[in-house]
Amino acid sequence: MASIGKIARRSFLFGSLAIVGGAAFGAWYVTKPAPNPLDPKDGALNPFVMINADGITLIAPHAEMGQGTHTTWAALLAEELDVTLDQVRVIHGPPAQAYYNSALMSEGLPNKGYDASGFQHSLAEAMGHLGKVFSMQVTGGSTAMKDGFERMRVAGAGAREMLKEAAARRLGVDRASLSTKGGMVIAPDGTEIAYTDLAGELDGIKPPKVTLRPQSEWTVLGKPQPRIDIPGKSTGTAQFGIDTRLPGMKYAAVRMAPTRAGMKSFDGFEAGRMPGVEKVVDLGNGVAVIANNTWLAMQAVNAIPVEWDDAAYPATTEAAFAALETAFDTEPDSTMREDGNSDEIPSGATMLEAEYRVPFLAHATMEPLNATAWFEGEKLRLWCGNQGPVFLQKACADEAGVDEADVEVNVTLMGGGFGRRGEFDYAVIATRVAKALPGTPVNVTWSREEDMTHDFYRPPAIARIKGAVQDGLPIAFDAKVSSPSIAAQALKRWMGFAPSGPDKSIVDGIFNQPYGIPNYRVHGHLADIAPPLGFWRSVGASYNGFFHESFMDELAHAAGADPMEMRLKLTRDEWLPGFFCLEAVRDMSGWTGKTPEGVGRGLAMVYSFGTPVAMVIEVKDQDGLIRLTNAWIAADPGIALDPGIIEAQLTGGMAYGLSAAIGEEITFDGGVAQQQNFPDYEPLRMSQMPPVQVQILENQERLNGIGEPGTPPAAPALANAIFDLTGKRARELPLNKTFDFYV
Repeated sequence: MASIGKIARRSFLFGSLAIVGGAAFGAWYVTKPAPNPLDPKDGALNPFVMINADGITLIAPHAEMGQGTHTTWAALLAEELDVTLDQVRVIHGPPAQAYYNSALMSEGLPNKGYDASGFQHSLAEAMGHLGKVFSMQVTGGSTAMKDGFERMRVAGAGAREMLKEAAARRLGVDRASLSTKGGMVIAPDGTEIAYTDLAGELDGIKPPKVTLRPQSEWTVLGKPQPRIDIPGKSTGTAQFGIDTRLPGMKYAAVRMAPTRAGMKSFDGFEAGRMPGVEKVVDLGNGVAVIANNTWLAMQAVNAIPVEWDDAAYPATTEAAFAALETAFDTEPDSTMREDGNSDEIPSGATMLEAEYRVPFLAHATMEPLNATAWFEGEKLRLWCGNQGPVFLQKACADEAGVDEADVEVNVTLMGGGFGRRGEFDYAVIATRVAKALPGTPVNVTWSREEDMTHDFYRPPAIARIKGAVQDGLPIAFDAKVSSPSIAAQALKRWMGFAPSGPDKSIVDGIFNQPYGIPNYRVHGHLADIAPPLGFWRSVGASYNGFFHESFMDELAHAAGADPMEMRLKLTRDEWLPGFFCLEAVRDMSGWTGKTPEGVGRGLAMVYSFGTPVAMVIEVKDQDGLIRLTNAWIAADPGIALDPGIIEAQLTGGMAYGLSAAIGEEITFDGGVAQQQNFPDYEPLRMSQMPPVQVQILENQERLNGIGEPGTPPAAPALANAIFDLTGKRARELPLNKTFDFYV
């Protein structure tokens, strides 16, 4: 039998599940439980729950980067363990197969998502377990809650029943006669035994089969909970990667090739003589300076004369877009939707056509990239924020020349990820720096300029869309989208191979929208450009939402229809959760289809990561400048585990999308990113952020994603509002190329 890796390299597809040799791929391996990375002697009941004299600890496999994951995972555990949220301490788990993301790979099936049958959902869940084969311990894809929803409750319920069994043996009673509450096992006579007192009596007790409580009996889930990470963040005691301090630590700064190529030469002699500088390190494709503090290291490394090799990708933004245009002349990479016949439109229909463009984007996390590495010859220890610790561990082990088991990865809080910290380049570089100073921990911090010019960018894209309307409704939607493949690049970096098959993410957010248009076709075209690309919050939906919902607005105006009423008609018989979101945002915003002079309103609804999000944005003309004055959001994630966190995620996702829509763009010249810091890559200002009202619906049967779906509708809702205000249609981002905004 071929190895799992060989099968994967030849058979794994982006858009469909591979069945190999007529049998379910590796079923014996996939269903085999992953080993527990924790020591039962420490009180580990399973890979996720540890109970000992110190209390109850949840070992979370997902990173906390401000999205509230640790709080809701603790709530999932607390709900079934019968403890209060403040009784649960949360730490990030080590890199381990047991912590694979069971939901991440389930997104690969070639369906629209909203129309998936029960069988397709079951197939997706089965496919999700392939994540264990590849040790996909990844925080991303809006999957953390989907991954933990059942696993954490089962872990909590299993631990609860094990503790009851230990108490039953101590008291000489039947387990069924015992109850639990507030971290206590309670006997019929009122005797209470703390969980921590029973922790040493669990040897030999196996977790029994459990029945999870119905939603109607929840006491912790389904209501806003205090965020467990907020006290530390509010008092300055929270530990991010950049805050790592260890005995005898040194500090380093780096300058890597801005062309993402090699280094022809450098002269570090004078920098090495600066007071406080310990060492100048040749990194091969860059240079680092180790010093007594970060500021000195940055000043020294920036003083080094360096000559770089040329970039291997198109040198200019114009050349990149030319490659996108050329891709339209090639065979489609995918045709993910082809309803009806878009080539045969009835006579008398009104035809329209438009082209849209979006730029490269950086992640621009508030905490710049950093990692602390401590290399001791045969052992390597790392401290950093990261969204994929198993991949990071392997990459750093390869760099250090040690076994993976000899690499300790400590995942810290992170000041933003958005997909950027799913990469591991910064940890590998920190390892390389630390190798130059064995036995000493080195905190390697990137300047903002290094961070922004060495990103793995959201790629540019072009959409060419044709449509037709008749009798007040669209009857055809025919789109072609050209963009390079993020997945091919990222998976090759992560897993060592790039899967074959169509790349669904190129058209995600445009082929799978729940509108009942009879003739609906979407082609994806794979562009051959290769600056470093990476997953960016909402991935393909981040640009396809803009394409789709901008053109839907154009269709509405061509049909002489109200954009809201048209969408309601198109969604009612296609998919009710989308219809209900539109209805909710209509009522929240008081939408009438008419706005007074000097006011504009725009609507967009985008289905992504299983969740429909409808958004209305209002703008006003303030002394010739466009000011955002109100926003309304309605979303249906299926099950609202924590309404407060969901509201925060939707609001933050919208703000992230508005930042990109208004003023963010990465351009290239000479193969080098031209934007280096926030003055020339400007996020949304506080004074620009409108008041937001959010309504959370629960009309879907299954839990879906929430971390990213707030981003895709922001740009089209704003662009449509500006059209309503000015009569001028925006088909290219960022919008500040065409319009002036209030600051």
